Amino acid sequence: MLLLAFGLIALPAFAGTTHVSEANLVLPNLNDVSLAQFLGGISGSTLLSYGLIVCIGGLVFGAVIYGQIRRLPVHRSMAEVSELIYETCKTYMITQGKFLLILEAFIAMIIVAYFGGVQQLNLSEVLLILAFSMVGIAGSFGVAWFGIRINTLANSRTAFASLEGKAFSIYAIPMKSGISIGMLLISTELLIMLSILLFVSPALAGKCFIGFAIGESLGAAALRIAGGIFTKIADIGSDLMKIVFGIKEDDARNPGVIADCTGDNAGDSVGPTADGFETYGVTGVALISFIMLAVPEAAVQVQLLVWIFVMRVMMIVASGISYLGNEVMAQRLYGDQARFNFEAPLTSLVWITSVVSLLLTFIVSYLLIGNIAIAGKVYANLWWQLSLIITFGTLAGAIIPEVVKVFTSTSSAHVREVVTASREGGASLNILAGLTAGNFSAFWMGVVIVSLMSGAYIVSQYDLAAVINPDPTKAIIMAAVFSFGLVAFGFLGMGPVTIAVDSYGPVTDNAQSVYELSTIEQIPGIEAEIQRDFGFNPDFDVAKDLLEENDGAGNTFKATAKPVLIGTAVVGAATMVFSIVMLLTSGLTENLDKLSLLHPPFLLGLISGGATIFWFSGASTQAVSTGAYRAVEFIKANIKLDGVTKASARDSKKVVEICTVYAQKGTFNIFLAVFFGTLACAFIEPFFFIGYLISLAIIGLYQAVFMANAGGAWDNAKKIVETELRAKGTDLHAAAVVGDTVGDPFKDTCSVAMNPIIKFTTLFGLLAVEMAVGLKTQGHQTMALTMAALFLVINLVFVYRSFYGMRITVAVPEEEIEASQEDDVTEGNAATQSA
Repeated sequence: MLLLAFGLIALPAFAGTTHVSEANLVLPNLNDVSLAQFLGGISGSTLLSYGLIVCIGGLVFGAVIYGQIRRLPVHRSMAEVSELIYETCKTYMITQGKFLLILEAFIAMIIVAYFGGVQQLNLSEVLLILAFSMVGIAGSFGVAWFGIRINTLANSRTAFASLEGKAFSIYAIPMKSGISIGMLLISTELLIMLSILLFVSPALAGKCFIGFAIGESLGAAALRIAGGIFTKIADIGSDLMKIVFGIKEDDARNPGVIADCTGDNAGDSVGPTADGFETYGVTGVALISFIMLAVPEAAVQVQLLVWIFVMRVMMIVASGISYLGNEVMAQRLYGDQARFNFEAPLTSLVWITSVVSLLLTFIVSYLLIGNIAIAGKVYANLWWQLSLIITFGTLAGAIIPEVVKVFTSTSSAHVREVVTASREGGASLNILAGLTAGNFSAFWMGVVIVSLMSGAYIVSQYDLAAVINPDPTKAIIMAAVFSFGLVAFGFLGMGPVTIAVDSYGPVTDNAQSVYELSTIEQIPGIEAEIQRDFGFNPDFDVAKDLLEENDGAGNTFKATAKPVLIGTAVVGAATMVFSIVMLLTSGLTENLDKLSLLHPPFLLGLISGGATIFWFSGASTQAVSTGAYRAVEFIKANIKLDGVTKASARDSKKVVEICTVYAQKGTFNIFLAVFFGTLACAFIEPFFFIGYLISLAIIGLYQAVFMANAGGAWDNAKKIVETELRAKGTDLHAAAVVGDTVGDPFKDTCSVAMNPIIKFTTLFGLLAVEMAVGLKTQGHQTMALTMAALFLVINLVFVYRSFYGMRITVAVPEEEIEASQEDDVTEGNAATQSA
């Protein structure tokens, strides 16, 4: 209410501003063939309309695979477990949907105040922008729901397929599930963006893109944070029971296992799916905004916009072709093998997609802009230079997973070092070895990203610099920044495949749990029943071994996808931040001296952004710690190991409830701290905010990579102990479990949620900083600083709540209080007698 009151007071001042920003860009007319034509006379809008057909084809592709998985054979005991997991996931998603609507109310106030008050748009236009912000949230939410539905079908089918004792099906089913999510996600995202571009008026399209991007960014941030907190509360609560009670992995008597399975989907499916949806969209909006702000010529704008969107369409085609080709090859190589390295076909899929994407990039670029003419001059080399810049990003999508595997794979020397350190040093040296792997990985990831961006920068200084802006000084800078945006674009060139290998992990993890929870081995006459109904004799021992090995591959490829999405966020944020710089410097013509360490607010912003990253890491971990404490407390008090084969549904649902409550508490505090912190930084001083965003992105990149890969190393070290060394129940295993519980919030809560947090702050900051600049331009400096102070106070309240409001409190049992009171009375009587 305070925010709304200040906004209403400030509206008269805001309304007088006349800045050119992302929010009031007018897109060029793509129908105008006098500006640009393609493939022998086709207009840009006609060409892009064919992309809608490809997007629909991608949706059909995902739906067909969904149907194939649903029809796969599965035993009723396993199907019942997967449906129970899905039902708890449904409850979680419905709760999160209501929660998102509450958070959207905060964003809606800013959107209405900005577009209605500052931009002076009419009601129908403001409602359209608000509607697209809701579409963004619905898109993130919808693809996340699809992800958990298909994953909870695939987990039981994978578990049942393992009984045949053949390895290939155990790989193929999670892969089918993953590519279905990837194709549907990217196709949905592109379909919405093309619809805005083609069917919304050019004057409103830019605003709708901003609304859509903010909505999907909000959805991804909330689902990532809440999912990450939920899954790690459940995971830690479930895992620690192995040490406390000496029970096996996913013991059906453990009430935490169902919550853990739900968490696998909430954290490793819902979060990454929403995150991937948002990453793909926000990167596109960043590039569109940059083109419109940096490129003055309408003809060049049209050609670059059409080229980018056609390339995006081609990436869907590349991923579909690569998946089908890789499956044929994998079937021939591994179809009849009893055992094979599950990472091998996943690795080949990534590299095949990279090569196919690279070839299509050059071919399509040549056809579209091979003889691009600007102001009467033909730039015959621009097509291959732009293609080469994107290729640096495409290669990053393949190289980064290879670098990550060096630190997280079950065959990694670093992971084996964690195991070796644990033999004599226990949990202490296990944790130190994991921290070392994470630190080294952040260094090498930085080397890879800087190398690829440097290559893009060098190539950008030729024809791209010549066409992007007539002013040579500006052109050098703009070409470099645009090249960084294209690198981020290239990161996502394999979008469906990146999402597919990431989604592989939660299916393999759940498949193990479904196997144990089904208690299929204890069903009387099960061998004869399976032989009669399904036509094969089950091999239970081999099945469990295969599921464990495949889970290790899933862990590795979950780890490889995280830095790709994180890297995209940072590189893409650079493009968006530059767009804000263009606004604040009036197109690089003034205030350039304030983008310097010699300008104190800029330096202070750099320091503040880093502080925010470490607060966020602590706040999200605190929510996990407190929630896990409550989950462990409940499970220890209610677990029954004698006389039962399964935990009661009531106890399992109670653990899910504990996870949900603490996930929402933590997310609410974190989101509102970020929301008001962004407003405060934008209103303090514009160049303070620029420094803040830069620091947030760069420090966030290294913190996220360090935490993600340290967690991945701990996770697969535990997997080696359990599968290769078969050391469950030993001190070595206990040390590995402790290390893994430390790594759980590292890799699946703190690190992964930095990506949407960085992008949400940058996007939301676009509106906030222009409102602040507008106030100061109109001479309302005092009002701007007053609002900054208010926002900062509210921010600090939620920062305080994120720790002190989430602390672990221990209730003292009544019998202990009574005993203590009796002791006090006895001591008092003794003292009286002595006196």
